[in-house]
Amino acid sequence: MSESIRVLVVDDSPFIRYTIAKHLEADPEITVVGSAQDGLDALGKIPALNPDVVTLDVEMPQMDGLTALQRIMTEHPTPVVMLSSLTQRGARTTIQALMRGAVDFVAKPAASTDIRTVVTELSAKVKAAARSRVARVAQAPSTNGHLAGPAKMAGQTKAGLRPFHNGDPVVVIGTSTGGPRALQQVLTQLPGDLPAAVAVVQHMPAGFTRSLAQRLNEASALTVQEATEGDRLAQGLVLLAPGDYHMRFTHNRQVGLDQGPRRHHVRPAVDIALESAAQQYGSKVIGVVLTGMGSDGAEGAGVIKGAGGRIIAEHESSTVVYGMPRSVIEAGHADCIVPLPEVAAAIVELINHGR
Repeated sequence: MSESIRVLVVDDSPFIRYTIAKHLEADPEITVVGSAQDGLDALGKIPALNPDVVTLDVEMPQMDGLTALQRIMTEHPTPVVMLSSLTQRGARTTIQALMRGAVDFVAKPAASTDIRTVVTELSAKVKAAARSRVARVAQAPSTNGHLAGPAKMAGQTKAGLRPFHNGDPVVVIGTSTGGPRALQQVLTQLPGDLPAAVAVVQHMPAGFTRSLAQRLNEASALTVQEATEGDRLAQGLVLLAPGDYHMRFTHNRQVGLDQGPRRHHVRPAVDIALESAAQQYGSKVIGVVLTGMGSDGAEGAGVIKGAGGRIIAEHESSTVVYGMPRSVIEAGHADCIVPLPEVAAAIVELINHGR
């Protein structure tokens, strides 16, 4: 971007506001145009300051981050990066925020001495958010003053798990920035009786993937759970790689988890899961690469293609960040390039075509 990225910092802690602003301002590509002490204060300043990106604390008095996010996305659609506490409640709320339009999040440090590392990560995510696409989000219905959670697609019920046999299709979905919302759209459109095993790799730190799996499970006719060592593949089951663990496929129709070296600076890495799936299941693998920063997934897609499998890449028009799908497409690995609303149908078509 030729011009400096304009950022509004929103946090109820004066220390955090000062520290974040100070470190972000040290980046020549970023200008902090203002700060706000809570969501209500932020809503009053956004129209006047017109920021490119808002950093938004999850837990604040007066108006919390989730409520403020909903208002921002309905009234002044702006890329938002959430700051979340490393608590179970904070994780649940952060996942809700990502489902409701936040581009990304950064976990707050447990100690003030770690703030520099967090702000370095925040700076990178602010830059990515400034390049992202955000759209106006319709106000979600509320109950008792709380925003409603996701509902299952009409007519869908959990079909239950069925045995997975060698020769059955394996769908591996990889995504990063914008992924939780994209995953919700894809998984809620897949039928509960899908005759395939499904695995998902979402770039996300430890402590958040369990809440993401629970959220997706509530919305999908498939059974979605955070993977554990030795979990067995099953039709109707979606295994989500836990934060900070690579997920691989083993010879006995199970998955293994490890904390091997990061790839593309991330763990879990999409490439590792795609390559492992290709090694175990060859032409039966369908790789799906959705929205996200960077190029994770391109090398793995190439391995799947070499083994005779198929690749679906999300079309640029629906991505939040057109990085990962672009790398797959430009490498020539994509068999299908479709916008997000058509990804589930493309998966089903490839499964049926291969039977």
